[in-house]
Amino acid sequence: MKFIFDKDAMLKEIAIAQEIIATKNALSILSNVFLIAENDTLTIKATDIKVNFVTQIPIEVEEEGSTTVFCDKFISILNSLPSGEVEFNQSNTNIKIKPTTKKVQFTLKSMATDKFPEFASEENISYFDIPAKEFKDMVTQTIFAVSDDETRFFMNGVYFEKKDDNLILVATDGRRLAFISKPVFQGIDTFEPAIVPPKILSSILKHASSEGNISIAIIEKMIFFKFDSYSFSSVLIDGQFPNYSRVIPEAQDHHFMLNRQELLEALKRVGLLVEQKSRRIYFGLSDGMLTITSQESDIGTAKEEIPCEYSGDEITIAMNLLYLLEPLKVINSDQIKFEFTEAMKAVTLKPNPESDFLHIIMPMQME
Repeated sequence: MKFIFDKDAMLKEIAIAQEIIATKNALSILSNVFLIAENDTLTIKATDIKVNFVTQIPIEVEEEGSTTVFCDKFISILNSLPSGEVEFNQSNTNIKIKPTTKKVQFTLKSMATDKFPEFASEENISYFDIPAKEFKDMVTQTIFAVSDDETRFFMNGVYFEKKDDNLILVATDGRRLAFISKPVFQGIDTFEPAIVPPKILSSILKHASSEGNISIAIIEKMIFFKFDSYSFSSVLIDGQFPNYSRVIPEAQDHHFMLNRQELLEALKRVGLLVEQKSRRIYFGLSDGMLTITSQESDIGTAKEEIPCEYSGDEITIAMNLLYLLEPLKVINSDQIKFEFTEAMKAVTLKPNPESDFLHIIMPMQME
């Protein structure tokens, strides 16, 4: 197996493969990338067993073949080389890598390709297309709310559901919930609801352009994504996702509105003295004013007042600082709206004017 490739083109794709790979242990086949050189094209595969990645780049093939190479060292070698053409030459278990512009040569050991896991077949899979920008917006509004509690594995991913012509994405950790619904389907066949691991969604967010479409297929226990020259797939999380519609209040009795950026900056300042374990802060509402206070500790306390549109009885609500900061960072409207009924019931956070997403935050006990 022998071919010549462009260093920068190869490095871009191998860097993505490295993100997917599960281990940096050179003795594991899962630490290797699978390379197939044929028809002046190099196919690159990487996996951690659950998430698979495939891409292709143009190369100059002198001798067709396939092999696997230790990704961590391969990417280190590529990073050390200047831009330009590089020769890749495999003989038996030895792989020689040398640039055309430097008198240096690296030799890496390969592992047999028959040990590399087989990927699920993509034949006869029916894909549907979603505008990339719309899909990335949906993932951005939900992925941060995924639970990291492995004992509640059914909440360790983002829930995908099709209702009428809408795609719905939901994430929750049991104490907050993120919901978004967009009318992206037109005559597309339905699919079974799916719980998608965040790892593959993070890769899509990072590497998909905001132009064009992303093709998606959900079948049985797998989800597939295609865009540009990339193909990603992942095993779905098996489990029963919570009934999210019961968590979203149909109506709330009270609301207040304020500037998103003002609130975000105030929360960051007050957050300097928030107790790191509980992250508890207090929202004190009075006519036209929101007072944000950190929970008093041995270090001290912080308090800031900011104007808001509110008229009603004075009330104090305790909330987790992180559960406020994370949705506020991804909401792109200037004004936001909080809806509530009483101090210990779910609070709804929305953009103002309202859009196709919302966030639910469960208040904390007062202390």
